[in-house]
Amino acid sequence: MKIGVLCLQGAFIEHINILNKLGAETFEIRQKKDIEQDFDGIVLPGGESTTMGKLLRELDIYDTLFEAIKKGVPVFGTCAGLLLLAKEIDNDDRRHLATLNIVAKRNAYGRQLGSFNTIEKFNGKDIPMTFIRAPYVDSVGENVEILSVVDNKIVAVREGNQLATAFHPELTDCYDVHKYFIEMVKEYIKK
Repeated sequence: MKIGVLCLQGAFIEHINILNKLGAETFEIRQKKDIEQDFDGIVLPGGESTTMGKLLRELDIYDTLFEAIKKGVPVFGTCAGLLLLAKEIDNDDRRHLATLNIVAKRNAYGRQLGSFNTIEKFNGKDIPMTFIRAPYVDSVGENVEILSVVDNKIVAVREGNQLATAFHPELTDCYDVHKYFIEMVKEYIKK
């Protein structure tokens, strides 16, 4: 199992460390040649979605990444990664990959001071959640499964091969969300 982690900015090393602890082989995606290899999954970490979306195009990574997601390669987006995947962003005219059938709200919890930690259910199990200038999912389209809600706001979803969280599971010592993603990758490998 080989998972690429987009390493343009954000908490990518934390994702790499957790995936490695869980037995996955990881590699860093920093330029086009990095993504021109065989892989079984992709992680889009937090950071600043506008900058990340711009860099995907400038570094000529966008098309290869988009095609991999459309082909069914599992992808896991956290925070800004959720915004990169969102089909629509309610308070932003920009679209990035736009492969996940959701409407997201950018910086929905406010600026840095609006960051918080909580414990809520993800896929039916209580886990710690860290929100940093987080978005949330305003609405979901057909075939989108809601995996987590915090304060009546959707904060984790799955549509087929795409998993997205508004929170940062890589910043806690709970690996349940990454384990969930690894199970998605295993399903993909079996096909």
